[in-house]
Amino acid sequence: MLKKEISQQINSILETRNLIAGQWFGEGTGTVEVTDKYHQSLLAEVPLASADQVEQAIAAAATAAKEFRAWDGTRRRSHLERLLELFQERAEAFAWLIAAEAGKPIGYAKGEVQRCQTTLRLAMEEITRFSGEVVNVDYDAGRGRTAYTKRVPIGPISGISPFNFPLNLALHKIAPALAVGCPVVLKPSPFAPLTCLAFARLCQEAGYPPGFINIFLAGIPEAEKIVVDDRLKLFSFTGSPQVGWMLKSKAGKKPVILELGGNAVCIVEETADLDVAAKRIAIGSFLYAGQICISTQRILVQESIWDDFKELLIRETEKLSAGDPFEPEVSVGPMIASEHLERIAAWVNAARNSGAEVWLGGEILDRDRNLYPPTILSGVPGHLEIVCEEAFGPVAVVDSFGTFDEAIQKANDTRFGLQAGLFTNRLDLSMAAHSQIEVAGLIINDVPGFRVDGMPYGGIKDSGLGREGIRYAMEDMTEPRLMVINQPNHQ
Repeated sequence: MLKKEISQQINSILETRNLIAGQWFGEGTGTVEVTDKYHQSLLAEVPLASADQVEQAIAAAATAAKEFRAWDGTRRRSHLERLLELFQERAEAFAWLIAAEAGKPIGYAKGEVQRCQTTLRLAMEEITRFSGEVVNVDYDAGRGRTAYTKRVPIGPISGISPFNFPLNLALHKIAPALAVGCPVVLKPSPFAPLTCLAFARLCQEAGYPPGFINIFLAGIPEAEKIVVDDRLKLFSFTGSPQVGWMLKSKAGKKPVILELGGNAVCIVEETADLDVAAKRIAIGSFLYAGQICISTQRILVQESIWDDFKELLIRETEKLSAGDPFEPEVSVGPMIASEHLERIAAWVNAARNSGAEVWLGGEILDRDRNLYPPTILSGVPGHLEIVCEEAFGPVAVVDSFGTFDEAIQKANDTRFGLQAGLFTNRLDLSMAAHSQIEVAGLIINDVPGFRVDGMPYGGIKDSGLGREGIRYAMEDMTEPRLMVINQPNHQ
C-alpha cells in the first residue's frame, strides 16, 4: 500500500471524471480501473465517455474555435502563465501521481514534472516570437507589390497520448495548441489517465472557457471519432507504430503527426571514453524499465574495445536498482502491465533458445510486481523480435562491428528511425554518421534518449511523421495566410 503522505499528495489533485464541454462527467459506457503499477492497489475508477459525450466534446471544440481564434497574444500568454503557476503549486503531487499510475521511479517522475514546466514556459514564451514572414514578390508580375503572411490557427485539434510520459507527452499536444489558439480534444492512455485529468482541472482553474480543453477516456469505437471527424483539423498521436499508422489511414484529409516507436541504436567507437559510454548506456537502456521510445535497445561496439566495454557495461548496469519506484534509489520500476512483462520474458527466452549469451538478468524478477531486471544479451540472431522490433522493456542487445562503415550498415538495418547515439572522439565519424545513419536525430557522445522539449523531435521510416517540439508543433497547428498589397501608383 502507498504510504499515507503519498496518498494524501495524490488525493489532493485526484480527478476521476471526464472534462467535456466544460462539464465533468462521472458516468459513461463503463469504467477503467487505474492501479498503482508496483503495489497493484486501486487508485481510481474512471468512466469511459459515451458516443454522445464524445460528440459533445467535438461540437464544443468546434464552437470554441471561433472564440479562441479572436484571442490576442497577450490573452493567450496570460492564461498559459496562470496555468504554469497553478501547476508549479502542485508539482510535488503531480510527481507522486505519475510515479503511482505509470510506475515511474520518483526521481524520474520529478524530472518529468520539471519538463512539463519547461514545456508550458516554452509555449508561453513562443507566443511573443511566433509570426509569419514578409514574402518577396517584387519581381515579374509582382513588381510594386508587397506581401506577407500571418499564421492563423488551423482549428480544433485532437490527440491521443501514451502512458510512459503521461503528462509531458500530452502537453506536447496541449501547450502548443493553447499557444496558437486551437481548442483541444485529447484521450490519454487508459493505463495512466489520472495525471491528464488532474491537469484538466487546472485548465479550468486557469480560466479557459468551456470547449477549449476536453480530456476524457473512451473505448475504441468512441475514440475513433476524434480521428475521423472533419471538424477536428489535425490529429496528433504518440504510441505504437501498429496503432499509429492504422489511425492515419482513417484520418482522411486532415494533417497527422505521428510520434511512434523505435529500437534505438547506440554505437561505441574505439576512440570513445568507455567509462562515460558505459555509464550513460546503462542508464539509457534500463531507466524506467526501458519503457521509453528512445531507450537504447541495440548497442554496437567496435571489436577492438569489445572486452573492455563488456566489463564496464556489466559493472555499470549492476549498480542500477530495480524495485519500488517510490524508493529514491530505484531507477528500474515495474513494467506497465503483466502482458508486457510476459512478452519481454518470451522474447528473451526465444533469444536464449537461439544461442544468445545472457550477460546479465534474463529471468522475471517479481511476477506479482511486474518487475523484470536489466538484461543484456549478445549473439542474438537479427531476425528475432528482441532485435528487430521495439522491446519497450529493460533489455539491450549488444553486437560488434569492425569498420565504421559496418557500424552504419548495422545501425540502418531496421525499419525504425527515431534517434541514434554515437560515442566517439572523431569529428569526421560524427559527420559521416550524421549524413548516413537513417534517423531523425543523432546524439553525439550520449544515448539516443536525450531530449529537450524545444528541439524538433520525431521519426522517419516506421517511427513516425512530423515533428514535435513547441515551435514546430505550433507551425503544424497554424496555416500561413498570405496577403498581397498592390501599390497602384508604382512606376
